[in-house]
Amino acid sequence: MSVSNPTIHTFVTWKKDLGVALVVAVALTLGFLLSQIVIHRTKTFQETDSPFQFNYPARWTNAESLQDVLLKLEDPAAASSFKTTLTVEARDLDPSAPPTMQQLVDRRVAQRSALTAYHFLANNETTVGGAPAQELRYSYVVQPIDTPRRASLPVVVLARDYIILTPTRTYYLTLAASQQDFDRASQRMDEILQSVKLQ
Repeated sequence: MSVSNPTIHTFVTWKKDLGVALVVAVALTLGFLLSQIVIHRTKTFQETDSPFQFNYPARWTNAESLQDVLLKLEDPAAASSFKTTLTVEARDLDPSAPPTMQQLVDRRVAQRSALTAYHFLANNETTVGGAPAQELRYSYVVQPIDTPRRASLPVVVLARDYIILTPTRTYYLTLAASQQDFDRASQRMDEILQSVKLQ
């Protein structure tokens, strides 16, 4: 009696597996590069009849403001119910009696002290666009959703306020973000400040 020995076929698929892995790696790399391009794309704000301009993230949108401001932007991708905002204000100076930087800082601190649970953190001298400036850091608390009977916890907001003094005008750039979004927003603020042109 003879026993037949069936032939066993081994399938070698490592070449196909390597090809699939390579395609996935290329797709992930391209996806990452595309996301970085979208995240770092910017728009330019140019003040009318003035050389003042800066670049800001293209995905930030215009936001309504009850104050008299040049521009108010909001980051719709912020994780918190309080959306990260950038507010830009300008004030003309009286050439006969221009204020000192310390007077501008004192006025700003007095204005901001009306915020709920306001807490001054620090200030330091810097330059923005080649002009002397002061950075103020402070925190406060907001209730971002104040609709009756809708549950919403208060949010701790951290802010960076820049007072930029030019010969004819004072500019105020204010970044406000929730505690959880502040580090990412602060990096974007640094990029915005580096792009400021005053002349």
